[in-house]
Amino acid sequence: MKPIRLRDFVRDKNGWYYAVAAYDNTSTVGSVLRYIPDPAGDRTDGTGTRYRKVEFEEAYRLIAEHHPDWAGLVHRIPHDQITAVLKPDEGIEQIASTHPKVAKLVKALHLPPCTFGVTGSLLCGLGGEHSDIDGVVYGSAFRHAQKQLVRAIQMGSVEELSEDLWKTVYRKRNPDTSYEEFILHEKRKLNRGQVDGTYFDLLYTRGYQDLPGFTMEKGSILGKRVIEAMVTDDQFAFDSPAVYEINHPDISRVLSFTHTYTGQAFAGELLQAQGIIEKHGNEHWLVVGTTREAKGEYIRSLSLLEQEG
Repeated sequence: MKPIRLRDFVRDKNGWYYAVAAYDNTSTVGSVLRYIPDPAGDRTDGTGTRYRKVEFEEAYRLIAEHHPDWAGLVHRIPHDQITAVLKPDEGIEQIASTHPKVAKLVKALHLPPCTFGVTGSLLCGLGGEHSDIDGVVYGSAFRHAQKQLVRAIQMGSVEELSEDLWKTVYRKRNPDTSYEEFILHEKRKLNRGQVDGTYFDLLYTRGYQDLPGFTMEKGSILGKRVIEAMVTDDQFAFDSPAVYEINHPDISRVLSFTHTYTGQAFAGELLQAQGIIEKHGNEHWLVVGTTREAKGEYIRSLSLLEQEG
């Protein structure tokens, strides 16, 4: 059986759906509750059961109430409580066969087999015609997907985000940066677009050969800090957490647990980051996204700002 990895979904014995949010899933599956059955829900699965989406705070409250032994940084589900594992790459053909916009995106990106999938509500069979498309690209295929996206936009098979949609993304992310700085970083990430007016993004997940990733554990907190450092390795800059290896006398890497700051700086660029310093073994890491809102925490590329300034 293939390992359960980031951006898979699992269903438990109650019919609750969880987004897998971790790579260290050997003893339990690190995840976040996303959809629960509800007679008044606005989504329907293939059996006619109604579901609704639960937001972050409610998800953690429900787990604390019903499964307190699963509670933590992520929800730790025992394997014997899981009745189904849904994998984006394995479900893509079925999804594309019933969702024309997904099929159009698959054709436009033209990625090798087993390197692309769709997660979220569409993977769970709970999406609609106008649901956002949460694309997943595996391993080294991600860089290729970015190039293919540029090509697809140039050819007109998919569209760039409109200004209004960019502003919507900015409001949703609510980062500690100006709109202008946000857009400057975001547009070069080459991981968002529209298919016939429907928003999609491309999310990175490690290939099986790159597992395991980071464990979802907090280190000893040493306080808040701002640093500047040269990025030496950006291989996992789009991962979750995003990882930036840096050249710094005290800090060995910067991690982002918020999607806002994935792909924010690249190898050879001067990075500035403000976050919480954690001690992990003999290393100190600067962590961004230690709270849901990540207020007072950020990553920016000083090289990019200087270049564009």
